[in-house]
Amino acid sequence: MIKTVNRVLLGLAGLILLVLGGAVLATGLGLSVPSWWPFDGKGDVLLSTADRTRWRDEGWWWPTVIAVLAVLVVLALWWLLAQLRRGRLAEVLVDSGDGEGALLRGRALEGVLGDEAGSLDGVSDAKATLTGRRTAPRARIRLLMEPHAAPSLALRGLSEGVLAHARTSAGLDELPAEVRLKAVKHRADRVN
Repeated sequence: MIKTVNRVLLGLAGLILLVLGGAVLATGLGLSVPSWWPFDGKGDVLLSTADRTRWRDEGWWWPTVIAVLAVLVVLALWWLLAQLRRGRLAEVLVDSGDGEGALLRGRALEGVLGDEAGSLDGVSDAKATLTGRRTAPRARIRLLMEPHAAPSLALRGLSEGVLAHARTSAGLDELPAEVRLKAVKHRADRVN
């Protein structure tokens, strides 16, 4: 999701800057601009002294300015923290028993979880993603179910088989999982 938000915000900012810059350049070169444009001559300024001081004496002006700026700061901080947060777990710390520990690549464990979950009866495809900390990973698993599948059997096989194998092989006390089930799109069977 964050990639989509980044692309949309970057595209909007670029479009706004391109339009404003082009309009200012056109005005500076002496080309005609629309009548609603705030300045229309080479020596004209974007904000006149009267425009800059118009609302200063109003009681609502400064609280509104401060509130808008505070919202912008909070949104900028949210965006910055979202950039720093990793969506996927890069590695899992495996207790090797000698006090040192070993690192297991997160993508490798995701691949094994997805392959083993995909082999369950009634599961057409499975994708797994690891999140959380490397000492306490969490799994997000998406199962694409066949039309004849029983979801309860698939979930039981996932929790008692796939996730149990992952926990024991990685030496984890627990591996919480969020499972999303989706049905395969298929045509209705015809009966003659």
